[in-house]
Amino acid sequence: MSDMMFSENEMSQIKALGITQEQVLSQIETFKKGIPFIKLKRPCTLSDGVIGLQKDEIDRLIDKYSVALLSGRATKFVPASGAASRMFKLLLSINNRTDDIDKKFVSAQAEHNIDYQTFLLFIRKIKQFAFYDDLKNTMSRDGLDIHDLVSNGQYKDILEYILTDRGLNYANLPKGLINFHKYPDHCRTPFEEHLVEAIAYTRDGNGVCKIHFTVAEEHKDLIKEHLNKIRSLYETTDSRFELSCSTQKPSTDTIAVDMNNKPFRTKDGRIVFRPGGHGALLKNLCDFKGDIIFIKNIDNVVPDRLKPESYTYKKAFGGYLVELQKEAFGYLERLADKTADDKLIKHAFEFAKEKLFVDIPYGINKASNAEKTDFIFSRLNRPIRICGVVKNVGEPGGGPFWIEDGTQVASLQIVEKSQVDMKSKEQQAIWESSSYFNPVDLVCGVKDYLGMPFDLLNYANHDAGFISIKSKEGRDLKALELPGLWNGSMAYWNTVFIEVPLITFNPVKTVMDLLRKEHQPA
Repeated sequence: MSDMMFSENEMSQIKALGITQEQVLSQIETFKKGIPFIKLKRPCTLSDGVIGLQKDEIDRLIDKYSVALLSGRATKFVPASGAASRMFKLLLSINNRTDDIDKKFVSAQAEHNIDYQTFLLFIRKIKQFAFYDDLKNTMSRDGLDIHDLVSNGQYKDILEYILTDRGLNYANLPKGLINFHKYPDHCRTPFEEHLVEAIAYTRDGNGVCKIHFTVAEEHKDLIKEHLNKIRSLYETTDSRFELSCSTQKPSTDTIAVDMNNKPFRTKDGRIVFRPGGHGALLKNLCDFKGDIIFIKNIDNVVPDRLKPESYTYKKAFGGYLVELQKEAFGYLERLADKTADDKLIKHAFEFAKEKLFVDIPYGINKASNAEKTDFIFSRLNRPIRICGVVKNVGEPGGGPFWIEDGTQVASLQIVEKSQVDMKSKEQQAIWESSSYFNPVDLVCGVKDYLGMPFDLLNYANHDAGFISIKSKEGRDLKALELPGLWNGSMAYWNTVFIEVPLITFNPVKTVMDLLRKEHQPA
């Protein structure tokens, strides 16, 4: 490919993002070659890749975790850049279709359109949303009575005051700033619920709870203002927060191409770069410099009455990680001097296979002790992630599978449907036979046996990722997403899947999810 592919101005644009020309050309090659599908071997089951914890074991693990917790090892990492526009997609769609949104029109449309049926349900249940009082008060300020508007079937103003800057402006806010839950004397946003959670399982011996949020650049100031405003509501003499935020780095943006795999240029001649998806947060995770890191999405929160069971499993996960690290680090320290005997190597292999689900290559038993030592050392000396999985009840998203990596060696991975060749009847059958779902509930160990942070970029499958079709200026383009944070970005970590109760997974993807009993007052 010609070095003159980009003009001087375009090279300046690329450089300003912190990206090299070589990286851009490599991304274009990825568009041309496509991203290979993952080959599923079999779904993980309770007897094959998924662990079930018994109560006595949970109690023991919680005790183990408490020691690490008090020493200040635990932190919380919350991807929180999601925009509420997706959550309010249905309301936005209806609001943009017409100015004549009244009960007569909506009821007529609802006879044959599920969107309008859902919208009518939204209106009927509107008082049950935690943001109702704020909406009512904001409209009242401008002389509008929401009760009268609902009674008279006049819905346009209600939509405008929910979605636009006439009122709450929810369609232009991050999801974390929406009032999710109503309590007797106040309402809480997801940010507030995460602060409350953090006190339960990240508070160290000095009462410090460390939380990091990844946020969108355009919302950073607004979110910091919100956090500064609410933190005092939850801090006590025994608990205080150490809060930090970061944004997705421009250097993780990826070039967009047209349908012929040529750089997509706008009408004014600029190359289009797009955010690299949540896989770009791997660099944020690296920069965070944590030790035991709990990862949970911003929208997966519940009211206080449902939190205790989640806390139990969070602490048990932490204890499980601490135990794995202790045993793995013990082997690594003894293997490091390259003088391991047969007994030590045998025990290290058994630990890797039984506790870390490492698939041992065929023929390794014929290798020399030095070769066996190098292999098992490299397999144990990796970041560890403990991933909660729940029974699959039809939610869209990925799940836990054994996959083949091209060397006939299997590994445990979280796989998304878009990564699978669904045209293959065999692969489709394996996908559909999965009984578990990934709720993005992880605890990660990101330091090695010497106490040094892993360079997490070295443990990602950079050939993974997603190509999707988007549009700009009325033209189609191809967009490249980096390997997902808990998919390809953690492909070469040691992975353990543990079954957790379904009650610990209650995401809010659409505004209607807030009507589920789990998000409503008792």
